[in-house]
Amino acid sequence: MGRTYIVEETVGQYLSNIDLQGKAFVSGLLIGQCSSQKDYVILATRTPPKEEQSENLKHLKAKLDNLDEEWATEHACQVSRMLPGGLLVLGVFIITTLELANDFQNALRRLMFAVEKSINRKRLWNFTEEEVSERVTLHICASTKKIFCRTYDIHDPKSSARPADWKYQSGLSSSWLSLECTVHINIHIPLSATSVSYTLEKNTKNGLTRWAKEIENGVYLINGQVKDEDCDLLEGQKKSRGNTQATSHSFDVRVLTQLLLNSDHRSTATVQICSGSVNLKGAVKCRAYIHSSKPKVKDAVQAVKRDILNTVADRCEILFEDLLLNEIPEKKILKKSSTSSLIESLFPFLDPL
Repeated sequence: MGRTYIVEETVGQYLSNIDLQGKAFVSGLLIGQCSSQKDYVILATRTPPKEEQSENLKHLKAKLDNLDEEWATEHACQVSRMLPGGLLVLGVFIITTLELANDFQNALRRLMFAVEKSINRKRLWNFTEEEVSERVTLHICASTKKIFCRTYDIHDPKSSARPADWKYQSGLSSSWLSLECTVHINIHIPLSATSVSYTLEKNTKNGLTRWAKEIENGVYLINGQVKDEDCDLLEGQKKSRGNTQATSHSFDVRVLTQLLLNSDHRSTATVQICSGSVNLKGAVKCRAYIHSSKPKVKDAVQAVKRDILNTVADRCEILFEDLLLNEIPEKKILKKSSTSSLIESLFPFLDPL
């Protein structure tokens, strides 16, 4: 039996209102949250057409081969940056004319794997073996409104399509739980003098990877308490009369990271010749959301961890993209001092230490 996708009713309305406007097809992303039992889709967003595509579309042959995977994956990366913790791109959709109704599956498969590969490449974390590895593809015929919902295993490029249930539900996310967290960061990244071929971006990414391990191994207090990861997140929450939902939908999360190694741990510190260093300092405000259907503590903590990592990594990536677009050489960044603080560039709107 395939997976079940519980879908916010407004997503169905959004998809129904998409007008092909003479195009052969329109594609987009499905956004939501996975769980062991079923997946939740709370948003859909259409991939915007390129300007040159919109002008020349009438001259293109009506084939799904014209689907621009590079443009679609770039859209997926931009959307992924904006998502809070707990939400991710669950798959892709495509709306086609009746003439293309039988040719959609290969195009959707290619697009889904391309999107997943592009997003994963930039993450500081990896999926666990216990997590759901299936992603959804949805095809809608613009004429008949018939829906075809299939899933693929992202860990197996040769996996076959599996049928899945697509069920709408109103007010799906209205009772979801939110978790808020502020993390003060002070990341010192040495710039190796021996690895001159390493760019500033690569050095920063390596430094963030080491810092990510600290976040992964941290202790997370939920409303000031350490809870067993297999416990129900709502355990101990009071419920109001006549209302099955918890009286509070928001949780405060604090992160404790290890400062010193225990005496029985051997130090792995090494001496490194450096030409300079980069310091990332600031306070990062994070927010994550999790479904209210028997949520586990470990799922809530995981959502917060990943939002912390994504927020910092995305801000760094945006900085380097800005340097590239404005053709600012790295030497100019490090010109005034051998140590460069990127706080003003990376987190201009966040609270400084």
